[in-house]
Amino acid sequence: MLKTPLALLLSIGLFTSVSLLADSLPVQAFGTMPDGRPVHLYTLDNSNGLKAVISDYGGTVVRLLAPDRKGQLADVVLGFNSLNDYFTKSPYFGALIGRVGNRIAAGKFSLGGKAYTLVTNNEPGGMPAHLHGGTKGFDKVLWTAEPTRRDGLPALRLTYTSPDGEEGYPGTLKVEVVYSVSKDNGLRIDYSATTDQPTPVNLTNHSYFNLRGEGEGSILDHELTLHADRYTPVNAGLIPTGELAPVTGTPFDFTQMHVIGERINSPHEQIKFGLGYDHNFALNGSSGELRQVATVREPASGRVMDVLTTEPGIQFYSGNFLDGKAVGKSGKAYGYRSGLALETQHFPDSVNQPKFPSTILRPGETYRSTTIYRFSAK
Repeated sequence: MLKTPLALLLSIGLFTSVSLLADSLPVQAFGTMPDGRPVHLYTLDNSNGLKAVISDYGGTVVRLLAPDRKGQLADVVLGFNSLNDYFTKSPYFGALIGRVGNRIAAGKFSLGGKAYTLVTNNEPGGMPAHLHGGTKGFDKVLWTAEPTRRDGLPALRLTYTSPDGEEGYPGTLKVEVVYSVSKDNGLRIDYSATTDQPTPVNLTNHSYFNLRGEGEGSILDHELTLHADRYTPVNAGLIPTGELAPVTGTPFDFTQMHVIGERINSPHEQIKFGLGYDHNFALNGSSGELRQVATVREPASGRVMDVLTTEPGIQFYSGNFLDGKAVGKSGKAYGYRSGLALETQHFPDSVNQPKFPSTILRPGETYRSTTIYRFSAK
């Protein structure tokens, strides 16, 4: 008999205590920060089979259980049982990313006539870049958590205030992220932010998905559709060249469903730069409108994940740097290409690319973005 997710978690000793908040949102202890502040896990579920377990550390999606075509649940996101592993080993598994997701060339940009220098914490091709908010981005902070509801179902509101100068960014940025589950098995993420000075903002979530189940092999047999006629080619440092190139006739054409492994070893220069897929796709449709932009299907389990977003771009990353050193929740090593990410976003290095959609948030404005990962089975 399949164990319930909570019973399963208790059986492996992940949780030492369980309490139920006033609005029926379960919360469990998940260790402490180095300064002693407690870290927690919160469980959202919709009674239709979808369960999300989210930590206030990094706003991290620690577990996401979805049914297959037989109704059997599996955890479809990569991650750890131990908070310490998130401190020391995580390549952004499940985390919220900010202030700016993806790369900024050389960690430099100019805004309002002033030059800014950010931390450089990534060096693909020997070319330094600022990646995912720096050495202490939003993935490494303890968010303030508050249970809430959306459409009558449990939700979790996370808030964080990023002080002026954090990681080199200008302005005090107040951020709110709401995770919720929907009746149609969607995990919805609503982002908002305000600032007291002009500053770049590009928030996303960095979950790694394997629809067969975390630890269950590679994602090369997953099938992918991306509603994107163009992508942004990169240089050897994985910084966009500024071009919006057509996907037609390239390994980047997922306008019709393709098996991910089908062309991943192509001699195409862009595949070589990314060591596989690690590229931003310019999504069809109107930015700011919630629309379906991607579908992933795993044939053996029948699980399907649709991605909906208001963002103009999506980063498809095929897990090229997973090397088996990280051991996941099921006790299995996460090998090469054992998870894929679909990070909804503005384009990389937009702050230095005037032709790309702007990432600059100004006082008096509110940044808003929504993404839904919706699960079904066939």
